[in-house]
Amino acid sequence: MKKILLLVALTMVTVSKAQDLNDLFVSGVEDAERFANAYLAPVSEATIYSISNGWYNTADSKPLGGFEISIVGNLTGFKNKDDKKAFILDPNDYENLDFVDNPGQARPISTALGDIEGVTVFVEDESGLFREEFELPSGLAAENFNFIPSGYIQGSVGLVKGLEVKARFLPKIKFDDDAKIGLFGAGIQYDFTKMLPADKLLPVAISAVIGYTGLTGEYDFTDTGVINGEDQRIDASVKTWNFSAVVSTRKIPVINFYGGLGYITGKSDIDLLGTYEANGPFFTETIEDPFTVSKKTSGVAATLGTKIKLGFFRLNADYNISEFSTFTFGVNFGFR
Repeated sequence: MKKILLLVALTMVTVSKAQDLNDLFVSGVEDAERFANAYLAPVSEATIYSISNGWYNTADSKPLGGFEISIVGNLTGFKNKDDKKAFILDPNDYENLDFVDNPGQARPISTALGDIEGVTVFVEDESGLFREEFELPSGLAAENFNFIPSGYIQGSVGLVKGLEVKARFLPKIKFDDDAKIGLFGAGIQYDFTKMLPADKLLPVAISAVIGYTGLTGEYDFTDTGVINGEDQRIDASVKTWNFSAVVSTRKIPVINFYGGLGYITGKSDIDLLGTYEANGPFFTETIEDPFTVSKKTSGVAATLGTKIKLGFFRLNADYNISEFSTFTFGVNFGFR
């Protein structure tokens, strides 16, 4: 399960152990690809929603030269998402894969978010001379993890009247010498109330926010030696957009409140790259760059939050209600 936690951090969970990947390839490339698409789709969707959040903590844009540096963290929960924790595997949709118990009958199995364990499948050739059994991977909930974490450093600077630009990044981080992850994003915020002559007298501000986030990750497992081949790795890319209308209070000295209604859209691509050789009747030749698992998602999101100001030091927290709801918290430094 260590590899599940590592690959979720990279948004490229594929199977819980390298051995499971090998087993799936024994069933054939088409079966492995079909399984990977269903298994990965929910965690890819949750990641899209997770990294799309945190673009604002007020609708009141900064004046020219005003800035804020923030450390932002997100926790995207799926505890009650039973429909995302499992999918129905029907052996009739697979070329060679079937269940050891009640073969030929469809049944629910775990996604990368789920907790269904102990499901054993087999592959067998037509002659019956070759048969191999293996256990399908479970997911994060089986290890008592019911959230997807994400985080980054974010900065914002006020420009011309009402306009604010933003950027976020996570420097390239290495895990265990064979995995990397990095994040970059850019956004703009425009405060429409700054156009009004009496904007300083208004108790609220109204803004529009657009933010783009891109996350990339890589996991190189060539040295595991589980599957013969070269340059074996997983490359992941997640790209998201957040379009939001935001309103906030701005005249209360210490604590203010904000809310937003937005639209989130994104796509993840997880590429299984390199060359692969395995023993088995359904995988008898070297395969290069076997497949890509892609997931697109979009949906409406509503946010409610609060921000506390203590001099140049500020704290904010909000809850984003969407297909995968997210709790966001930030520690902010700067001046207006």
